[in-house]
Amino acid sequence: MEEEFNSGRSRGSSKRTLQITPLDEEDQEEVQIDDSGDVDSYDDDDDEEEEDEDKEPVGLGVLEKPENSWSLLRELFPSKAGGTPAWLDPINLPTGRSCLCDICGEPLQFMLQVYAPLTEKDSTFHRTLFLFMCTSMTCLLKDQHEQWKRNQDKQSRSVKVFRCQLPRDNSFYSSEPPRNNGKDKPSSPGAVLCGWCGTWKGDKFCGGCRRVYYCLEKHQTFHWKSGHKQRCLPSSISQDASEPSNNKNLREGQEVASKSLWPEYEIAITDECEDKVSDDNGQVNSLISSSRVDESIEALMDSFEGGDDKKSWASFQERISRTPEQVLRYYRDAGAKPIWPTSSGQPSKADIPKCTYCGSRRAFEFQVLPQILYYFGVENDVHSLDWATIAVYTCESSCDGHVAYKEEFAWVQIASQSSTTQR
Repeated sequence: MEEEFNSGRSRGSSKRTLQITPLDEEDQEEVQIDDSGDVDSYDDDDDEEEEDEDKEPVGLGVLEKPENSWSLLRELFPSKAGGTPAWLDPINLPTGRSCLCDICGEPLQFMLQVYAPLTEKDSTFHRTLFLFMCTSMTCLLKDQHEQWKRNQDKQSRSVKVFRCQLPRDNSFYSSEPPRNNGKDKPSSPGAVLCGWCGTWKGDKFCGGCRRVYYCLEKHQTFHWKSGHKQRCLPSSISQDASEPSNNKNLREGQEVASKSLWPEYEIAITDECEDKVSDDNGQVNSLISSSRVDESIEALMDSFEGGDDKKSWASFQERISRTPEQVLRYYRDAGAKPIWPTSSGQPSKADIPKCTYCGSRRAFEFQVLPQILYYFGVENDVHSLDWATIAVYTCESSCDGHVAYKEEFAWVQIASQSSTTQR
């Protein structure tokens, strides 16, 4: 039954399984220093990994426009980028400062989510990872200093990751596989979301119509000035003036007023071919041309300082050139490592904090590539948002607990680390 359930999803039957080989205890506590005084990278073990014939291929995420208007609804457990999140637990959303950039205080913008169930535990039958970030490059540069702090509680981050998981039998979805015919429905409605950003829970409402909710007063102001002032109609006289309307449209299928969200795509996962390099014919189904990818690579190359970074980028470029349109690399194998675009700015083992909920170590799970910014229409100028890669580390135990959305850890590597990294 489980195989049948999972076969109806875009990820197919090749899911990452939670069989993480723990690091030696000594490796966790000690940071190795070489003769040059450099800290060993989190991923530079003394013994190079041997080729494993049974090694699972890396899953490559490429962006596609959804085939149907219902393809990315939460009851279909999608992997998606841009737009608004399809919350797995639709009720117990992150709240408070978890939703905000710790640096500027603005609400974080949804970037992507990856549906990544694990078969080892009943509680991870459904499991989704959500990535959010502040759209300010100024905040991201400050974030670079913060991520080096060994105490995660003292970090002020502009990039945040949340993990949510559910057992097969839950109050939100049917235990049967979705039919993917447009007729699937969730078992219960979700929380009221902000009418401006459509992302975070709306705990404030318009005092006029009492039908639109907001996560921040600032978003209510934005919506009012953008046109809600003309469309706001007083609520029914019979409506209790002290209570907001309970219109179901606020919960499901709510139209988002903000025009600054990134465009929405489905993330389709394909296996990486180790020995195949893509040619121009492979770009037929790509939403961006290879020339645009080449331009971004050249721009990053110009920003690198030193030969080691350029060598690392050349190796990185060779690897991704097999599928230039990839925006995400998902690693199914235990002990997997990211491919780092630059030699500088890589974390040591001690730089990856333990899970703040159970104390387990965090393991690398996926990385996001800068090509996604072109799909999002982000300008390529000095002040625009940019990075070399974002590596996401999650609790190797995928622990349970009363917190529905557990914050995980993202390591951001930008093009030039010389002026931002601090050990």
